Amino acid sequence: MKNKMVKRSGIPRPEYPRPQFAREEWLNLNGIWYFEFDDEDCGIKAHWESEVHNFSRKITVPFAYQTKLSGINKKELHDIVWYKREFKIPKAWNNKRILMHFGAVDYSCKVWINGKLVVCHEGGHTPFEADISEYLDVNNVIVVRVQDYSKDVSLPRGKQYWKSESKYIFYTGTTGIWQTVWLEPVNDIRLEKIKFTPDIDNNQINIGLLTVGNKAKKELSVCVEIYFTGSDIEQSYVRLPVVTDTYRIFDDWEYRSIGLANFNLEGFERWWSPERPNLYEVTFTVFEGNAIIDKVESYFGMRKIAAENGVIYFNNKPYKQRLVLDQGYFPQGGLTAPTDEDIKNDICLAKKMGFNGARKHQKIEDPRWLYWCDHLGYLVWEEMSNAYTYTNAYAEKIMKEWVDVINRDYNHPSIVVWMPINESWGVPNINLDKFQQNHVRAMYYLTKSLDDTRLVQSNDGWEHISSDICTIHDYESDKDVLTERYSDIRNILDFMPAGRNLYAGNFTFTGEPIMVTEFGGIAYEQNEKGWGYSSASTKEDFIERLKAVFIPLQSSKNISGFCYTQLTDVEQEMNGLLTYDRSEKIPIDVIRKVVEGN
Repeated sequence: MKNKMVKRSGIPRPEYPRPQFAREEWLNLNGIWYFEFDDEDCGIKAHWESEVHNFSRKITVPFAYQTKLSGINKKELHDIVWYKREFKIPKAWNNKRILMHFGAVDYSCKVWINGKLVVCHEGGHTPFEADISEYLDVNNVIVVRVQDYSKDVSLPRGKQYWKSESKYIFYTGTTGIWQTVWLEPVNDIRLEKIKFTPDIDNNQINIGLLTVGNKAKKELSVCVEIYFTGSDIEQSYVRLPVVTDTYRIFDDWEYRSIGLANFNLEGFERWWSPERPNLYEVTFTVFEGNAIIDKVESYFGMRKIAAENGVIYFNNKPYKQRLVLDQGYFPQGGLTAPTDEDIKNDICLAKKMGFNGARKHQKIEDPRWLYWCDHLGYLVWEEMSNAYTYTNAYAEKIMKEWVDVINRDYNHPSIVVWMPINESWGVPNINLDKFQQNHVRAMYYLTKSLDDTRLVQSNDGWEHISSDICTIHDYESDKDVLTERYSDIRNILDFMPAGRNLYAGNFTFTGEPIMVTEFGGIAYEQNEKGWGYSSASTKEDFIERLKAVFIPLQSSKNISGFCYTQLTDVEQEMNGLLTYDRSEKIPIDVIRKVVEGN
């Protein structure tokens, strides 16, 4: 998928930031911005949004000031920060609407163009945009004020610590812009959203298209071109035309079910899987009469995930998930990967180790990561960044942001499980508190109301309410104990992970599939401040300890898969299979044999 960008030398993270909804022209605003801390909260009163204020620092966007790649690299807490930069609109974009996009800004922000407020947004993990057409001039200035709430543990924050020095399972915070900022030109009438829902049983793709701007109800039509891209029977890459369909657009949302070719070749796998990540490329061309007014490129995958009679099925066959816990932090960039290659490399390394997917832990990941999961074949459990205490305001904030997450990522075939809550974070009294129990149930059913094609794990690890999978966090390191525990379903259900009930309140097990979604956590090559759930002294000891925790789960007939903690070390947490800079601790092929049970 190629996109024409106005080039800037040395721009960080230059790749297209929204790969499932791609237009040809766009302008990346990453790079050097002016920057200011506002610890006294005087910027609003002093009108820093105007061109009068001289910002004293510079920062490299999209890296938070706490990171080395930002050029600032300060770990102390500064909850209010300001950004400023100048930009020009390409002449070729004249007579177009100009949209400004932010991938993610933590936590709340206001954006001014040429001194005029154009958008406010709250939520540190989801994208937002503004039509800035009416505010533009020949030379333009954008100013962004961001307010974080470092010490407010009722906000969805994930692993970001509320102190300046990271500790325990918590890491350095992220304040401000941490994903790409960019512009794109569009017409008044345009595509706003695409929704793909695969149906492998009927071999059809259900497509929803949302158009905006057609207040005059002009005569619109869309041409949909679909190509299969993947491997044929001889494992050679192919790109085959499948469908060209043109139809009228009568309403804002237009829905269409399109049958897909079977190709009629023995052994030809057209479905998406970690083993064969076959995709369908799609081009949507919107016409007003005979004139093209919009063109968007996208893709989808045909796959199905389901749970029945205690078994997880993938593409209608029982399927064992071999997942790894992935925190998604980088030594130089924090939550922001230094390059697109770093994102891709993490997935490739995990697959080489024998894992077929990841539980992305307490982080809503950059869409580029999901793009590579789709293209490389990597299952994803998408987990919301949680808070740590319950309030009514918390419930409202996390539910709104979670809806935005699902809407953003609905089309990615790699995502097979949604996970709104982990380990009772944000609902610490769920075992007894009816309000907190109802909140988790609401998150489960809210998710189901938005997407009934995936499994939903509402409270991972323990104290389950309503969930499609019974998941357990178990850092036991003794092979014999694990073997006994997982050889008998009664032992599993009697187990109290971390001293917690497996089910909260009066909720009970109803036959759902069981998975161990955190285990292992073996530290090796620790520094003096590092820690793990258990530790190994030598490479040989590390290998034997890995076998001791993997073999009981692989041999158990009572579980449908597992998730090992974890892919890499993160700051002081040293229980990764790789170091923080992604170096090997032991040979990857040795890890693969253990993970796959060979």
